[in-house]
Amino acid sequence: MKVTLITANDIRHNYLINLLAKNFEQIFVIQESFIDLDKKSQKVDTKENLVVDYFRKVSKAQRVIFGHENFSTYSNNVEILKIRSGKINNISLIDFSKFLNSDVYIVFGSSYLKGDLIKFLIKNNAINIHMGISPFYRGSDCNFWALYDNNPHLVGATIHFISEGLDNGSILYHALSNLKNDSFIYSMSTVKSAFLSIVERIKSKLIFEMKSVKQDKSKEIRYTKKLDFNKEVISEYFSKKIDLNKKKFDETLFKDPFYLDQ
Repeated sequence: MKVTLITANDIRHNYLINLLAKNFEQIFVIQESFIDLDKKSQKVDTKENLVVDYFRKVSKAQRVIFGHENFSTYSNNVEILKIRSGKINNISLIDFSKFLNSDVYIVFGSSYLKGDLIKFLIKNNAINIHMGISPFYRGSDCNFWALYDNNPHLVGATIHFISEGLDNGSILYHALSNLKNDSFIYSMSTVKSAFLSIVERIKSKLIFEMKSVKQDKSKEIRYTKKLDFNKEVISEYFSKKIDLNKKKFDETLFKDPFYLDQ
């Protein structure tokens, strides 16, 4: 089976590349170059200690969950096209042609896709990994906002068909985690849950048999943008006492959930 992945270049994205490479015949990767979490934290004004601390904790959690390697070396069945962030929608499908002849298309952590590329992906039933539990949380930094709202039971990932609208494609299933000792580890572990589940469910062909459901927008709690995530809300976040185990998972909130237990 041939898989095309459109993704970014941080540790978790490279982990997904290697995971796919271990399980499928050929992996084609369109990889955008974004600043990684460590560099983000370095760019923040050092006087804003809480912001710096937040990104350091995210970076540490990423390394705990996905390892300390840079994953810069890939197996022979991986072919990568590296492009600068923000340029993906300026490239024609002809230039992408070698990367758009797969059996399965997955999008995770890319910039907002538009034009001919998104139309191609919709036509070919591309699967998007959205870090957040839709339809409750849509947009940017959704798992942060779920914790901010003291809704730890709504931290996770939504695997859905890609659409032209942001995070509003029909839902295939949700991926969650039972690792609830630290909020940063907990949130990052749901990323791993999404990765492991999508590989397992593609290999078993279960994902192709699932009936997707349209998102019920009336259930939306927050729709957030990058600008909403700032030093003020980070400061408020650290002042909150979030009990990760206060609210139990309610199976009626999720579709065909997959749980990470270790």
